[in-house]
Amino acid sequence: MDKTVTHDVGRFFHHYPHQAVVVTARSKDKENAMTAVWHSPVSYSPPLYGVAVSPRRLTYRLIMESREFGINFLPVEQADVIVQVGVAKGDDVDKFTAFNISRQSPTIISAPLLSDAYACYECRVVDHRSYGDHTMFIGEVVAVHFSPKAFTSQEILDLKHVLPALYLGGDTYFSADHNSQRLLGRQTYKGPSEPRHPRRPR
Repeated sequence: MDKTVTHDVGRFFHHYPHQAVVVTARSKDKENAMTAVWHSPVSYSPPLYGVAVSPRRLTYRLIMESREFGINFLPVEQADVIVQVGVAKGDDVDKFTAFNISRQSPTIISAPLLSDAYACYECRVVDHRSYGDHTMFIGEVVAVHFSPKAFTSQEILDLKHVLPALYLGGDTYFSADHNSQRLLGRQTYKGPSEPRHPRRPR
Protein backbone atom coordinates (compact mmCIF):
# COMPACT_ATOMS: atom_id res chain seq x y z
CA MET A 1 0.00 0.00 0.00
CA ASP A 2 1.47 3.36 -1.06
CA LYS A 3 1.90 5.93 1.73
CA THR A 4 2.57 9.63 2.05
CA VAL A 5 5.10 10.66 4.70
CA THR A 6 4.54 13.89 6.65
CA HIS A 7 5.69 15.39 9.94
CA ASP A 8 2.34 17.17 10.31
CA VAL A 9 0.08 14.92 12.39
CA GLY A 10 -3.00 16.64 11.01
CA ARG A 11 -6.36 15.81 12.60
CA PHE A 12 -4.89 12.72 14.35
CA PHE A 13 -7.61 10.36 13.09
CA HIS A 14 -5.31 7.66 11.73
CA HIS A 15 -5.72 5.36 14.74
CA TYR A 16 -9.51 5.18 14.38
CA PRO A 17 -11.90 3.39 14.29
CA HIS A 18 -12.27 2.99 18.03
CA GLN A 19 -15.26 2.30 20.23
CA ALA A 20 -16.91 5.36 21.71
CA VAL A 21 -17.96 5.05 25.36
CA VAL A 22 -19.72 7.28 27.85
CA VAL A 23 -17.78 8.08 31.01
CA THR A 24 -19.90 8.89 34.06
CA ALA A 25 -18.84 10.54 37.30
CA ARG A 26 -20.41 11.91 40.46
CA SER A 27 -19.14 13.99 43.36
CA LYS A 28 -21.49 15.05 46.16
CA ASP A 29 -24.69 16.21 44.44
CA LYS A 30 -23.14 16.84 41.00
CA GLU A 31 -22.98 14.21 38.27
CA ASN A 32 -22.07 14.20 34.61
CA ALA A 33 -21.59 12.08 31.51
CA MET A 34 -19.11 12.64 28.70
CA THR A 35 -18.05 10.86 25.54
CA ALA A 36 -14.59 9.30 25.36
CA VAL A 37 -12.80 7.53 22.54
CA TRP A 38 -9.34 7.46 24.13
CA HIS A 39 -9.75 4.55 26.54
CA SER A 40 -8.25 1.10 27.01
CA PRO A 41 -7.75 -1.87 29.34
CA VAL A 42 -4.24 -1.78 30.81
CA SER A 43 -4.05 -4.87 33.08
CA TYR A 44 -5.74 -8.23 33.65
CA SER A 45 -4.59 -8.73 37.23
CA PRO A 46 -5.67 -6.55 38.85
CA PRO A 47 -8.27 -5.54 36.25
CA LEU A 48 -7.39 -1.97 35.33
CA TYR A 49 -9.02 0.32 32.78
CA GLY A 50 -7.78 3.70 31.59
CA VAL A 51 -9.49 6.72 30.10
CA ALA A 52 -8.04 10.06 28.95
CA VAL A 53 -9.96 13.15 30.07
CA SER A 54 -9.20 16.81 29.42
CA PRO A 55 -8.77 18.95 32.58
CA ARG A 56 -11.21 21.39 30.98
CA ARG A 57 -14.07 18.93 31.46
CA LEU A 58 -16.48 18.83 34.39
CA THR A 59 -16.00 15.05 34.40
CA TYR A 60 -12.31 15.59 35.12
CA ARG A 61 -13.12 17.60 38.23
CA LEU A 62 -15.71 15.07 39.42
CA ILE A 63 -13.28 12.17 39.00
CA MET A 64 -10.53 14.05 40.80
CA GLU A 65 -12.87 14.70 43.73
CA SER A 66 -14.56 11.29 43.93
CA ARG A 67 -11.70 9.06 42.70
CA GLU A 68 -14.28 7.01 40.79
CA PHE A 69 -15.77 6.75 37.32
CA GLY A 70 -18.05 4.55 35.23
CA ILE A 71 -17.40 3.27 31.70
CA ASN A 72 -20.54 2.62 29.67
CA PHE A 73 -20.49 0.66 26.40
CA LEU A 74 -23.43 1.58 24.18
CA PRO A 75 -24.80 0.04 20.98
CA VAL A 76 -24.74 2.03 17.76
CA GLU A 77 -28.46 2.75 18.16
CA GLN A 78 -27.45 5.05 21.02
CA ALA A 79 -25.01 7.06 18.90
CA ASP A 80 -27.23 10.15 19.26
CA VAL A 81 -26.81 9.99 23.05
CA ILE A 82 -23.06 9.55 22.66
CA VAL A 83 -22.90 12.69 20.51
CA GLN A 84 -25.21 14.71 22.75
CA VAL A 85 -23.23 14.11 25.96
CA GLY A 86 -20.03 14.80 24.02
CA VAL A 87 -21.16 18.16 22.66
CA ALA A 88 -23.05 19.57 25.66
CA LYS A 89 -21.12 21.06 28.58
CA GLY A 90 -21.86 19.64 31.99
CA ASP A 91 -21.33 23.03 33.65
CA ASP A 92 -24.22 24.43 31.59
CA VAL A 93 -26.77 21.60 31.49
CA ASP A 94 -27.90 18.51 33.37
CA LYS A 95 -27.29 16.05 30.56
CA PHE A 96 -29.31 13.23 32.13
CA THR A 97 -32.42 15.42 32.26
CA ALA A 98 -31.85 17.32 29.02
CA PHE A 99 -31.36 14.18 26.93
CA ASN A 100 -33.70 11.91 28.91
CA ILE A 101 -30.93 9.44 29.75
CA SER A 102 -32.08 6.50 31.84
CA ARG A 103 -29.80 5.54 34.71
CA GLN A 104 -29.22 2.43 36.78
CA SER A 105 -27.65 2.25 40.20
CA PRO A 106 -24.03 1.18 40.69
CA THR A 107 -23.16 -1.35 43.38
CA ILE A 108 -19.90 0.08 44.75
CA ILE A 109 -19.10 3.50 43.31
CA SER A 110 -21.39 6.53 43.28
CA ALA A 111 -21.24 7.39 39.56
CA PRO A 112 -24.48 6.61 37.70
CA LEU A 113 -24.52 3.93 35.02
CA LEU A 114 -26.53 4.00 31.80
CA SER A 115 -29.50 1.64 31.50
CA ASP A 116 -29.13 1.40 27.72
CA ALA A 117 -25.50 0.24 27.90
CA TYR A 118 -24.89 -3.42 27.12
CA ALA A 119 -21.94 -3.39 29.54
CA CYS A 120 -20.63 -1.07 32.26
CA TYR A 121 -17.52 -0.94 34.44
CA GLU A 122 -17.44 0.53 37.91
CA CYS A 123 -13.92 1.88 38.44
CA ARG A 124 -11.97 3.25 41.38
CA VAL A 125 -9.00 5.45 40.51
CA VAL A 126 -5.63 3.95 41.43
CA ASP A 127 -3.46 6.39 39.48
CA HIS A 128 -3.63 9.41 37.22
CA ARG A 129 -0.97 11.17 35.17
CA SER A 130 -1.01 14.12 32.81
CA TYR A 131 0.19 13.63 29.23
CA GLY A 132 0.06 16.73 27.07
CA ASP A 133 -3.44 18.20 27.12
CA HIS A 134 -5.14 15.15 28.70
CA THR A 135 -4.96 13.25 31.97
CA MET A 136 -5.00 9.47 31.93
CA PHE A 137 -7.07 8.05 34.78
CA ILE A 138 -6.37 4.42 35.63
CA GLY A 139 -9.21 2.73 37.47
CA GLU A 140 -9.49 -0.70 39.04
CA VAL A 141 -12.63 -2.40 37.77
CA VAL A 142 -14.51 -3.26 40.96
CA ALA A 143 -17.79 -4.35 39.34
CA VAL A 144 -18.97 -5.35 35.87
CA HIS A 145 -22.55 -5.03 34.64
CA PHE A 146 -23.42 -6.74 31.35
CA SER A 147 -26.36 -8.06 29.39
CA PRO A 148 -25.93 -11.84 28.97
CA LYS A 149 -27.69 -11.81 25.59
CA ALA A 150 -25.08 -9.37 24.28
CA PHE A 151 -22.26 -11.89 24.67
CA THR A 152 -21.48 -15.40 23.51
CA SER A 153 -20.67 -18.29 25.85
CA GLN A 154 -16.99 -17.38 25.28
CA GLU A 155 -17.75 -13.87 26.65
CA ILE A 156 -17.22 -12.29 23.23
CA LEU A 157 -19.56 -9.55 22.05
CA ASP A 158 -22.24 -11.21 19.91
CA LEU A 159 -22.53 -9.05 16.80
CA LYS A 160 -25.77 -10.79 15.84
CA HIS A 161 -27.43 -9.21 18.87
CA VAL A 162 -25.46 -6.04 19.61
CA LEU A 163 -23.57 -3.69 17.30
CA PRO A 164 -21.09 -1.43 19.16
CA ALA A 165 -20.85 2.30 18.48
CA LEU A 166 -17.57 2.84 16.64
CA TYR A 167 -16.05 6.26 16.00
CA LEU A 168 -14.27 6.90 12.71
CA GLY A 169 -13.26 10.54 13.32
CA GLY A 170 -14.80 13.73 12.04
CA ASP A 171 -18.09 13.18 13.94
CA THR A 172 -18.65 9.96 11.96
CA TYR A 173 -20.03 6.83 13.62
CA PHE A 174 -20.60 3.33 12.26
CA SER A 175 -20.62 -0.25 13.48
CA ALA A 176 -19.29 -3.72 12.74
CA ASP A 177 -20.81 -6.22 10.33
CA HIS A 178 -21.10 -9.70 11.82
CA ASN A 179 -20.61 -11.15 8.32
CA SER A 180 -17.04 -9.83 8.34
CA GLN A 181 -16.19 -11.59 11.61
CA ARG A 182 -13.34 -14.13 11.38
CA LEU A 183 -12.22 -16.68 13.94
CA LEU A 184 -8.46 -17.08 13.78
CA GLY A 185 -7.28 -19.40 16.53
CA ARG A 186 -4.14 -18.27 18.31
CA GLN A 187 -2.82 -21.85 18.34
CA THR A 188 -2.58 -21.68 14.58
CA TYR A 189 -0.07 -18.85 14.87
CA LYS A 190 1.44 -19.04 18.35
CA GLY A 191 1.43 -22.74 19.13
CA PRO A 192 -0.12 -24.56 22.12
CA SER A 193 2.41 -23.15 24.61
CA GLU A 194 0.92 -19.65 24.46
CA PRO A 195 -0.32 -18.80 27.99
CA ARG A 196 -4.02 -18.08 28.35
CA HIS A 197 -5.24 -14.85 29.88
CA PRO A 198 -7.31 -15.19 33.03
CA ARG A 199 -11.05 -14.77 32.77
CA ARG A 200 -12.38 -11.35 33.59
CA PRO A 201 -13.75 -10.93 37.14
CA ARG A 202 -17.39 -11.28 37.96
